Amino acid sequence: MPTVVLPVLDEAEALPWVLSRMPPGYTPLVVDNGSRDGSAQIAAALGARVVHEPQRGFGAACFTGLVAATDDVVCFMDCDASLDPLDLPRVAGPLLQGGVDLMLGARRAEGGAMAPHARLANRALTLELRRRSGLVLHDLGPMRAARRDALLALEIIDRRFGWPLEMVLRAAAQGWRIAEVDVRYTARSGRSKVTGTVRGTLRAVRDMAAVLA
Repeated sequence: MPTVVLPVLDEAEALPWVLSRMPPGYTPLVVDNGSRDGSAQIAAALGARVVHEPQRGFGAACFTGLVAATDDVVCFMDCDASLDPLDLPRVAGPLLQGGVDLMLGARRAEGGAMAPHARLANRALTLELRRRSGLVLHDLGPMRAARRDALLALEIIDRRFGWPLEMVLRAAAQGWRIAEVDVRYTARSGRSKVTGTVRGTLRAVRDMAAVLA
């Protein structure tokens, strides 16, 4: 069954809820990216495996989790309680059944869950992704699943917020079967480090623009 990589930076408030809703057979792997609020200790006390990545960056944490994973299938998801782990089987299921190579969870946001600037940025990026790859996708899919060895073979370079986009672009270039399924997206616990501020969104867009370039 899958390993679930959870990149974490100061998510002490959200971790208990996220870990308590992990489906049977899905093994949480918390990658602490320099938290100062005791997130790593909380995760360990709740029974999760914890590894540390001192280099700051979403992609750096994801890559460390990918390398540390021991299962054939690896899932990724944000650990801020905006995504429900109970949706993981819907994302990983088609992959486990052999129907796809990369499965994305397209966020269907409840009212107010995604700020207007974040919604506009996500739409612009997905439209550009469609243009470049030919994939008809509606979201960059922060909840996703793929096979570990295949992901490592993609040799993703970005170690910041361009990681999810580069994964899809490289997979599409290699002819992977890529699909998406709707997942619930609710107001996160605390303010997002990315979509919660215009500055954070612009930083993510900058990293993704570098990948597109």
